[in-house]
Amino acid sequence: MSRQIPAAHFSLKLFVATAFAFLVTVAAPAHAEAPVAGWPQAVSDLPVEQGIRFGTLPNGMRFAIMHNATPSGQVAIRFRIGAGSLQERDDQQGLAHFLEHMAFKGSTHVPEGEMVRTLQRLGLAFGADTNASTSYGETVYSLDLPEADAETVSTGLMLMRETASELKLDAGAFDRERGVILSEEKLRDTPQYRGGIGFLNQLLPGQLVPRRSPIGKIDIISNAPVDLLRDFYRTYYRPDRATLIVVGDIDAAAIEADIRKRFGNWTAAAPAPADPDLGTPEKHAERVGTVVVPGGATRVQIVWTRPYDVAPDTVAKRRAQLVEDIGLAVLNRRLSVLAQQPDPPFVNAQAGAQDVFKSAHVAMIAADSDPAKWQAALAAIDQEQRRIAQFGVDQSEIDREIAEYRSLLQAAVGGAATRTSPDIAGTLNWSVGENLVFTSPAEDLSLFDTAMKGLAADEVNQSLQRVFAGNGPQLVLQIPQMPDGGDAAVEKAYAASRAVVVTAPEYAASVAWPYTDFGKPGDVVERRAVDDLGITMVRFANGVRLTIKPTKLRLDEVLVRAEIGHGRLDLPRDRPLPIWAAPALPLSGLKAISYDDMQKAFAAKVVGNDFSIQDADFKFEGATRPRDLQTQLQLLTAYVADPAYRPDVFKRVQQAYLNTLAQLQATPGTVFQRDFSSLLHSDDPRWTFPSRTQLLDARPEDFEAFLRPLLSKGQIEVIIAGDVEVDDAIRMTAQTFGALPARGDAKDQAADTGVHFPAPTPNPVVRLHDGRNDSAGAAVAMPIGDFLSDLPRAAAANVTGAILQNRLIDQFRVAEGATYSPQGDVDLSRSIPGYGFSYVYVETTPAKVDHFFDLVDRITADLRDGDVSSDELERAKLPIIEAVKRAQQTNSYWLQNLHGAQTDPRRLERIRSSINGYQAVTAKDVRAIATTYLRPEASWRLKILPANGSAVR
Repeated sequence: MSRQIPAAHFSLKLFVATAFAFLVTVAAPAHAEAPVAGWPQAVSDLPVEQGIRFGTLPNGMRFAIMHNATPSGQVAIRFRIGAGSLQERDDQQGLAHFLEHMAFKGSTHVPEGEMVRTLQRLGLAFGADTNASTSYGETVYSLDLPEADAETVSTGLMLMRETASELKLDAGAFDRERGVILSEEKLRDTPQYRGGIGFLNQLLPGQLVPRRSPIGKIDIISNAPVDLLRDFYRTYYRPDRATLIVVGDIDAAAIEADIRKRFGNWTAAAPAPADPDLGTPEKHAERVGTVVVPGGATRVQIVWTRPYDVAPDTVAKRRAQLVEDIGLAVLNRRLSVLAQQPDPPFVNAQAGAQDVFKSAHVAMIAADSDPAKWQAALAAIDQEQRRIAQFGVDQSEIDREIAEYRSLLQAAVGGAATRTSPDIAGTLNWSVGENLVFTSPAEDLSLFDTAMKGLAADEVNQSLQRVFAGNGPQLVLQIPQMPDGGDAAVEKAYAASRAVVVTAPEYAASVAWPYTDFGKPGDVVERRAVDDLGITMVRFANGVRLTIKPTKLRLDEVLVRAEIGHGRLDLPRDRPLPIWAAPALPLSGLKAISYDDMQKAFAAKVVGNDFSIQDADFKFEGATRPRDLQTQLQLLTAYVADPAYRPDVFKRVQQAYLNTLAQLQATPGTVFQRDFSSLLHSDDPRWTFPSRTQLLDARPEDFEAFLRPLLSKGQIEVIIAGDVEVDDAIRMTAQTFGALPARGDAKDQAADTGVHFPAPTPNPVVRLHDGRNDSAGAAVAMPIGDFLSDLPRAAAANVTGAILQNRLIDQFRVAEGATYSPQGDVDLSRSIPGYGFSYVYVETTPAKVDHFFDLVDRITADLRDGDVSSDELERAKLPIIEAVKRAQQTNSYWLQNLHGAQTDPRRLERIRSSINGYQAVTAKDVRAIATTYLRPEASWRLKILPANGSAVR
C-alpha cells in the first residue's frame, strides 16, 4: 500500500482513527526489491516497491534504506521497537512510555542533557524534528535530519544505537522525569480520551487492550522503582524486535554498511519474552451499553466485532479489503446525503472497518449529535445500515466510488517520484507494525484496477453482509449525562428503531458540473517576471491579480488559493458576527448545484475547496493536479461568484459548535485554545470565540448579510504554486476569475485597524476550567510589533523566542519536572501594522503557576543583562534556518508567502533574505530584543485555574 491512501480507504481509516483518536496514529504503506526473510514480502505474492534495501542482521534486527531526494539534502530516520504498553506487566503500566522519555536522559556516549543540544547544533528542533511515541504495540524514535552530510547522518545513527542498548536509566534522572510524565498524563486526560477508554471497555471486555493505556497508572508512574524500568528495557529492547528505517538523500549502500557495523554487535540482554495474550472478542448478539463522559461529545456507535485475521498480506486479501471499502464508501455517501438534508438527524456520521491493535476486527457506524437528539441519530444510522444490508447497493453507486478511488490513486502515482522522505519513512514504519508489504503507488493502482474490473453489485453486497456479521450489533452511546431511564431507555430507543421497516433507497441520476463558462476571458493588462524567485505576476483588466510559482517540488500537485478583500479587517469592531460559520459556505454548495451533486460530478477529479476567514483576507483554497486545474479554478470562481447560503447547513455548523462548548471548558489547554486569540486582541469580537448565547442568537441570514457583499466586491488575488506551466495558469485564470465583473484593484488598508495588544496586567487575567483540580495553565505574552516593517527585528525576535523556550524546557521541564511541554511562539503579524507578540505557555499544577511567572522574569532578565553564549545562539538559530530551508521545498510555502507580494515588495524581500536574516542574528541582537520588548512591566499574564465544576461561560 502506498503513502497516498485513496478516498474511500482513507476516509474509513481516518474515521475509525477519529473514534480512537486518543490511541491511534494512522499512517500508510510503500516499497523494495527481493523477498527478504523476516519481512512481509517473504510470505506474500504482493510485489514490494523497488528501490528499497531491505535486510535483516544476523542478530535479528531489520532495516530498510531508500534513497529519496525530496526534500533534497535531508534524511528521515525511524527506529521502531516492537514493544509498547501491551508488553507491560501489571506492575509496569506506563513504563514503556516512561522508557521512551528516558532515551533522552543519558546513555553510554551521550551525557544526560546533551542529546537534545547535540541535535539542535545540527539544526533539529525538539518536538518538530526530534520526537518519539509509544503506542500499544510499539515505541518509535524519529529524527528528521536537515542535512545529509556524513557527520549529521552518523550522529543520527549513533543516537539510535545508543537508544538500542546503551541507555543509563539513572535513578536520579528517572525520579526527575516523573513530574514530566504526570504532567503529560494530565494533558491527555480529556473528555475525548475518557470516552475512548470507555468505548474500548465496552467493545473489548476482558481483553488486554482496555487495561493497557500507554500513559499508564498514576501510582506506578509516581512510585515504581527504577529496576522495573530497567527490566522492561532489558527484556524488550532487543534486536529481534527492532527495525531501523533510513530514507533520504543518501548513498543507500554506504548506510547499510554503517548500520551493519554499528548494530551488528547488539545482543539481547535477556531471553526472548512470550507475546502477551491479547484475548479474543466475546461472542454475543445484540447488546447495549452507555459511556457517560461529563463535558464530552454525544456519539452513537453501532459496532460489530470479529477475531483479528493473522493471515499474511496477499493479493487476495487486499482485493477483499478493496471490495469492502467500496461498499462502505457507498454507505458513507448515503450518510453524507442524510447530513445535507434540512434538519438532519445528526451533525455528521460515518462508517468504517479496521483492525484494532491486533485484538479484533471492528466494523462501526457512528454519528455525532446534539445531546438532546441522540435517539434521532441512533434511528438514522441503524436504519441506514439495515437498508444497505437488506437492499444492497446499486451499480451506479459502485461505479462512482470506483471513479473517485481511482482518481486519488492516479494522483498518488503522479506524485510518487516526489514523495517526501518523512512520509515514506513513516509509512514504512506503519507497514512494519501492520505486517504489510510496502507496495508502490503504481502497484496500488494496478491492484485496484484488476480488483475493480467487472466488479458487480452482488459481490459488494456479499462483502457488506460479512462486514455486518460477527459479534453484534452492539450499540454504545457516549453522552455527557446518563439519559433519563438509564440503559433501559437506550435499549427501548434501539428496539423502537429496529422495529421500523426500512424501504429500498432511491437512486439519483448522474449530474454534470454546470460552471464551465464565466463569459469572455479576461485580458491581461500587466505581466512581469521576478526572475530570481521564478515567479510570474499578472493583472487582468477586471482587477484580478494572479501570481504563479511553477515548481517540480511535488510532481502532479498544484495548489490554488483565491484571496478576497481584507478578511477580519473588513469587519466591524463593535459587534460579534458569525465568523465561526465559515465552514457552512463550502458545505452549502452553489446555486446551480448542491454540495452532494458536486461530489458526484467530481468523482473522477482531484479538486478541493476549503474556505476560511483570515486576518487579512477571505480565503478559498484547493489542491489539485495539472489535468484538473481548470476544474479547480472553475470551482473556486463559482464559490466566489455564485455561492448558496443554505440555512440548514448553517444550523448544522451552529450545532457542531454548540456541541463543543463543554469540551472547550474541560481542560486548561482547551480554555487556552478557545480564549487566547481574543484576549491578545483586547477582546476584539473579530477574534473572539462565540459564547453559547451568541451561538444560539445567530441566524443564517446574518451570515449571508455580512459575507455576501464582501465576497462579491472584494479585490481578488489568485496564487498558484506547483506542477504547472505559466501560460496554462494564465489562460485558465483568464477564463475563470479573469472573466468576472470588474472589481477594485488592491487598495491600502486603513492605518487604524483597531487591533491592539492588551494593556500590561498588574495581576494576571484569570480564566477557569472544569477539569482536574491538580491542573492549571499559565501564559506570558509581550508585545513586539509586526513582521514586515522591520525584517531584522523579526529575525532577532524569533531567535530570542527560541532561546526563551529552550531555557524554559531546560529549567521548568527537565530540571524541575513541572510541565510536559512548554509552548511558545513569536507571532508577528504580516497583515496588521504594528501588531505582534512573543508568548510562552505551560500546563502545570496550580501551585506552580506563580513560580512559572517568576521563572519567565528571571530568564528574560538574564537575557537583558548579558549576551548569550555562541553555542546557545547557534542552537536557537540553526533549527529555525533548517525549518525555513525545508519549508521552501514545499508548494505550500510559496502559496502562503506570495500573499500580497504584487503590491508589497517587502514580502518578496522577506523570501529572499529570510535565511540570511537568521544567520546574521548576533548575541547583541538577542540582548537588544530582550531589553526593548521582554520586560516584566510590559508583559501580559494569564492564569487558567480549576473551577471545581463551576464554568465561567
